[in-house]
Amino acid sequence: MKAVRLRDYHKPPVVEDVPEPSLSGPLDVIVKIGGAGVCRTDLHIIEGQWAEAMGPHLPYTIGHENAGWVHSVGEGVTNVAPGDTVILHPQPSCGLCLACRAGRDMQCEDAFFPGLSDNDGGMAEFLRTTARACVKLNPDTNPADVAALADAGITAYHAVRKAVPLLYPGTAAVVQGAGGLGHIGIQTLAALTATKIIVVDRNPEALELAKQIGADETVVADGSHIDAVKDLTGGNGANVVFDFVAEGGAELDAWQMTAPAGSQYIIGYGGEFRAPTLDFVGGEKNVIGNIVGTYNDLAELMVLAQAGKVTLHTKQYPLDAAVEALDDLDHGRVRGRAILVP
Repeated sequence: MKAVRLRDYHKPPVVEDVPEPSLSGPLDVIVKIGGAGVCRTDLHIIEGQWAEAMGPHLPYTIGHENAGWVHSVGEGVTNVAPGDTVILHPQPSCGLCLACRAGRDMQCEDAFFPGLSDNDGGMAEFLRTTARACVKLNPDTNPADVAALADAGITAYHAVRKAVPLLYPGTAAVVQGAGGLGHIGIQTLAALTATKIIVVDRNPEALELAKQIGADETVVADGSHIDAVKDLTGGNGANVVFDFVAEGGAELDAWQMTAPAGSQYIIGYGGEFRAPTLDFVGGEKNVIGNIVGTYNDLAELMVLAQAGKVTLHTKQYPLDAAVEALDDLDHGRVRGRAILVP
């Protein structure tokens, strides 16, 4: 089969032929990939930013946002069968540790992360995962239309879901960054809350999309955006700021846009957050980190997606064009999410 393989850090991956994965355990599931999302994390992987944390042996196949059709299953699998349409939680979990039993399966003690850890990912024709990763979909769902919800979607959903109690009517929420994750966050906010949604981005095209999918107000990040947000929130700032950028100084802008007693949810990464301790004490402001969501988050998100309340805006590429897709993402030429279709 063809697969997108990372051979050396700081160099583009290559598309080459490799053996198809095979079943190796009773809960294994082989999925025929129908769509694989291209994520900014893939760029970070290529740059070696995850090498020490995850320790993959090169070469290996990248790709951690995957959906498709069940091809074969191990003898212990009962929740899916060959032919089923599925989306895959990116981090298969054990189900036995305390984190899993508490519903925090993304913090499983025995988890692995295909495409990120030392396990081949889904930018390929087939992927081996486990039964615990499979969320069964309506059979008429096109996997390429939903694949990026497997990581970008549940990461955004997880952050919004945690903040829902803070976003009652009369509150305001800022979404900083209306790209691949941000445009999912906007739709999730519109579906789950009655808050006023303010979207901040440098790109006018991204802001135009934000208006179409649920933003009440949009602000161009041109240096005056902090004041603009405060003007839209009675001078206080937002009750919650979702920072989908969190680099290049955006993480500090988000803090300035957060109201007293408000919360800054950091979803993007790459920057460095610094703030005077007096801001925490005097303003009672909070900073909350977010990682990929749980299996239940993905199941809930798919209910919204299949009801048409959350829609991915995608640009599709054939698997052979993976390097082009990664380059387009790196240079800001993708609105929404890039999807590889084998």
